[in-house]
Amino acid sequence: MSAPGENLRINGDRLWDSIMEMARIGPGIAGGNNRQTLTDEDSEGRHLFKRWCDDAGLTMGVDQMGTMFMTRPGTDAGALPVYVGSHLDTQPTGGKYDGVLGVLAGLEIVRSLNDLGIKTRHPIVVTNWTNEEGARFAPAMLASGVFAGVHTQDYAYARQDQEGKSFGDELARIGWRGEETVGARKMHAYFEYHIEQGPILEAENKQIGVVTHGQGLWWLEFTLTGKEAHTGSTPMNMRVNAGLAMARILEMVQEVAMAHQPGAVGGVGQMKFTPNSRNVLPGAVVFTVDIRSPELSKLTSMRSQIEAKAQAICAELGVGYAMEAVGHFDPVAFDPTLVGRVRAAAEKLGYSHMDLISGAGHDACWANKVAPSTMVMCPCVGGLSHNEAEEISLQWATAGADVLFHAVLETAEIVA
Repeated sequence: MSAPGENLRINGDRLWDSIMEMARIGPGIAGGNNRQTLTDEDSEGRHLFKRWCDDAGLTMGVDQMGTMFMTRPGTDAGALPVYVGSHLDTQPTGGKYDGVLGVLAGLEIVRSLNDLGIKTRHPIVVTNWTNEEGARFAPAMLASGVFAGVHTQDYAYARQDQEGKSFGDELARIGWRGEETVGARKMHAYFEYHIEQGPILEAENKQIGVVTHGQGLWWLEFTLTGKEAHTGSTPMNMRVNAGLAMARILEMVQEVAMAHQPGAVGGVGQMKFTPNSRNVLPGAVVFTVDIRSPELSKLTSMRSQIEAKAQAICAELGVGYAMEAVGHFDPVAFDPTLVGRVRAAAEKLGYSHMDLISGAGHDACWANKVAPSTMVMCPCVGGLSHNEAEEISLQWATAGADVLFHAVLETAEIVA
């Protein structure tokens, strides 16, 4: 076995061109993408990725959650594969890089190995996980969660979008339900490359984020039941106002998160009023509170306080209350050996770097339950993500992919 030399680099221009070509599938309305999971656009993106992988000599496997596993064989038939992956699905108003960068950087590693004639002892598997975003079907990281045994496949198949369409039916409809048993594959290691989705790397003028931990998360979906009534003719003291209860809960979530500083966040990004008419008080309001922290004690405390205070708010206003936890993972500590390899690769290649805690959830959080895992991050302009204006540079993308390349090669073991 030999270590990768400093001169080994991926082809940054080819990686960038692939990202831009993928972005033409499911274009958004403001320069980004709307390629939500299990849509026709998702299927089209998968077919393009498969064509590229076929051209690179990779063999495809697809499991019953639709996750794509593209394998470059190793020289040792008994060696477990090194997995490199992320996701191709986007938010409804998503950027061109979130998830896509990690999948296509994995493909670029294979293309570069092919160009250089390098063999590895361990196979390398480039992975596209289904429904990482959770925008259409909650919770996020659904397929990797089933892979890691966190969710059952039946639970996943029964998830519904806002139109009542089920995950299982939509997966079959687009033709990407595979035959592999989910979670049957074994991993030697798992790497994921991603944009930071936050402002820290850019603010600190660092090219590489060495991800040591991931925040824990709760998604708490509240259903508040009021009484539909005319907004003009219903006296204020006779209203059962679910919208008012929601407003008070949103303010309370802000207060709870601020009381748990530093290292805690909370907010609401999705809500639905029924009947959603200008002059009708809502009969029901559904919204999801998103709370996160890298400290389990803070995460647990925030959930407890938010639930208790929300119930009290609704009781005071006479509003019906129900809550369902629709997403959760505990804080994650990534594998120290793999983290060390990422850090060493950045140093060897001369890229500025810093340790980072991921503020967002990623498939690596679930993969970490079944195999040593870690992440590499690059900056994004203004820390902006889940937005069509999301932007990175060719130089940032290339630097992170170079670091990923070296960390993966050291783990997959170059055959001299």
